[in-house]
Amino acid sequence: MKQGLARAWNVLAKPSVHYSLGFLTLGGFVAGIIFWGGFNTALEAANTEEFCISCHEMRENVYVELQETIHWSNRSGVRATCSDCHVPHDWTYKIARKMQASKEVWGKIFGTINTPEKFEAKRRTLAEHEWARLKKNDSLECRNCHQFESMDFTAQSQRAAEQHSTALASGEKTCIDCHKGIAHHLPDMTGVPGWE
Repeated sequence: MKQGLARAWNVLAKPSVHYSLGFLTLGGFVAGIIFWGGFNTALEAANTEEFCISCHEMRENVYVELQETIHWSNRSGVRATCSDCHVPHDWTYKIARKMQASKEVWGKIFGTINTPEKFEAKRRTLAEHEWARLKKNDSLECRNCHQFESMDFTAQSQRAAEQHSTALASGEKTCIDCHKGIAHHLPDMTGVPGWE
């Protein structure tokens, strides 16, 4: 054990043939900062609305639908972009979501939703995947803007106030359980219990 540690220390302590260990360490540190900065810049660029609608599949389908909703135009003047609802703000969850979303690139490459007809045929599957993701993370993206603690139940309809103060408060339900279709058209829900 001691010999192994001694050999390892000798390798680390021994100067490189051309550069000193300090130079290599500093160079690695600088390269790491450059990589990290580039990675974060690319990550943030991929969170812009311009990026999301750069493919016609999104621009001509769900983006048009978003423009018809309260998340696009409302009395407060606050507009939700694609990433506000589909990418968590917290860095750890954001990275996990971006890794999941990388599968969506295959859909673009292989043209599985590249026409309005193909998109419509897959709408329910796509919606169910997104609903399941939001259900699993307790509607994290919704809660980035809509905090339960800040809700004024007196300003809500009686039905909404009852649901928010019971099912949502108890954790029995989460936002997406009741607010499917809030920003996009619902798919054909034929055969789904409670939707007939």
